[in-house]
Amino acid sequence: MKLIGNLIAGVIVLAVIAIGGLAYWAKQPILEAGQPPIAFSIEAGAGGRVLAKQIAKAGVPINPDLFGLLARAVGKSGKMKAGSYELKPGTTPLKLVDQLVRGEFAQESLAIIEGWTFRQMREAIAQHPGLKHDTVDMSERELLEKAAPGFKIAEGLFFPDTYMFAKGSSELQVYKQAHTALIRRLNEAWAKRDMSLPYKTPYDALIMASIVEKETGRRAERSMIAGVFVNRLKQGMLLQTDPTVIYGMGGKYNGNIRKRDLEADTPYNTYTRAGLPPTPIALPGAASLEAALNPLKTDALYFVSRGDGSSHFSNNLTDHNRAVNKYQR
Repeated sequence: MKLIGNLIAGVIVLAVIAIGGLAYWAKQPILEAGQPPIAFSIEAGAGGRVLAKQIAKAGVPINPDLFGLLARAVGKSGKMKAGSYELKPGTTPLKLVDQLVRGEFAQESLAIIEGWTFRQMREAIAQHPGLKHDTVDMSERELLEKAAPGFKIAEGLFFPDTYMFAKGSSELQVYKQAHTALIRRLNEAWAKRDMSLPYKTPYDALIMASIVEKETGRRAERSMIAGVFVNRLKQGMLLQTDPTVIYGMGGKYNGNIRKRDLEADTPYNTYTRAGLPPTPIALPGAASLEAALNPLKTDALYFVSRGDGSSHFSNNLTDHNRAVNKYQR
């Protein structure tokens, strides 16, 4: 009986030591400060032991047996989520278990730039290494059916911003997020619009915002330029804006606009066709949306670039021609 008692006591002591050792190990950083983060992925359906081996195989310096034991000990072995993660310096095994249970995936980002065309946006998304490229083979129409139902032309339908997503996320997720952001901002601006504006629909305002976006990079001038274009629309004047002509030229544009380009009729040539072009010509940002729907009150009907990024505004053609001679000829 004494021998059995000693054995039981020994087992208890060893168990306490083992538990203490596991608890100590669980609170030690896996990577020391200064070491580079390690990216790793967990496949769907992996249990605690298999999951631990996947992590170790990915290069995380961790004992898979101890990690699996820890996950079971804290009751989270079957709760860890599949996905792509990043192990940062200072993370302990215990914190790593919590990270996997919460699904704190490795974050990626993609900047969509104001003034980009949809083609440029699509190229940037297709080239991003952190995305699952599931829309590459889709036509524009197929993509819109999934990301922006109800629209047939993609230009201008996505809000330029920096988007965060988990590594390995679907491209379609980014498109949906950017389209939702655009529609929300457009509707908010439309609800607060100047009611005297010559737009029939929010889409008209979106077209105008895209023109303003391409006409100037100066935030302070956007509402003034929008005011000029609104005045021209109200008076039945041609918009005569070069960015729409360039857009209509497509791949033919080589950096210069010639007289014959201004005379060549296309749906986007605002020198030959009255009113707004049929679609936006770029992705407008928040400032351009605001300018298009709340333009500055002005008598100006013309503007010309000074060559330094700013514009000179005129109320009549005579003054405008003088400005053109001064700044461009």
